[in-house]
Amino acid sequence: MTIHSIDSKAAVRSAQTRVAAYDWDVLAGELDAYGCAVMEKLLTPLECRQIAGLYPQENHFRSHVHMARHGFGKGEYRYFRYPLPDLIGALRSALYPRLAAIANDWNERMGIALRYPAEHAAFIARCHDEGQTRPTPLLLQYVPGDFNCLHQDLYGDLAFPLQVAILLSEPGKDFTGGEFVLTEQRPRMQSRAEVVPLSQGDAVAFAVHNRPVQGTKGSYRVNLRHGVSRLRSGMRHTVGIIFHDAK
Repeated sequence: MTIHSIDSKAAVRSAQTRVAAYDWDVLAGELDAYGCAVMEKLLTPLECRQIAGLYPQENHFRSHVHMARHGFGKGEYRYFRYPLPDLIGALRSALYPRLAAIANDWNERMGIALRYPAEHAAFIARCHDEGQTRPTPLLLQYVPGDFNCLHQDLYGDLAFPLQVAILLSEPGKDFTGGEFVLTEQRPRMQSRAEVVPLSQGDAVAFAVHNRPVQGTKGSYRVNLRHGVSRLRSGMRHTVGIIFHDAK
């Protein structure tokens, strides 16, 4: 399967098969407990190299961001334009229904009325109705000394509460450092940090903004941010799959 498959239907079938192979009860439990869950080997090493190889090709992207110019950290990333590369678009659509079920459960527990439709196309239609029409999947590149400050990828009033990042480079061979970090701030408590070890092709699903935590008097909301620690050597590429579009 190539990144730009001649048969986009094959990319859809492949993505659906991969996503269905995971134990989603286990993943949902990890998301509930820690705010993140790892899907090992979502992409093959060849697919990782193919996606990373898109970075210098301007025609695939709508914008190029240098983090230091905006105070986001140090490093750079590019937002894909529509149409997305077949495999990335197919994974976005295949992952969404599984995560939407978790997101709807979270909103119910947090007393939030909003519910997410079962299919990604219907959710994107809602985004576009709200004036959020720009695609948000992105490709990130880090070199030594680069890092990504703790942040939340919201982009507008309508935001899906979970997203996915896939590590395209091989730790220890392509780069050192650059760990994925998630922090969680609970009311009247000090923040908790989660460092998520990933191998090449692994994906991490994580909370974008809030998630519910069960307390003695019911569920309460905690606030999350994510980032990447300083790269020590080499080059690190990651693809981010965000499910809402931007204004």
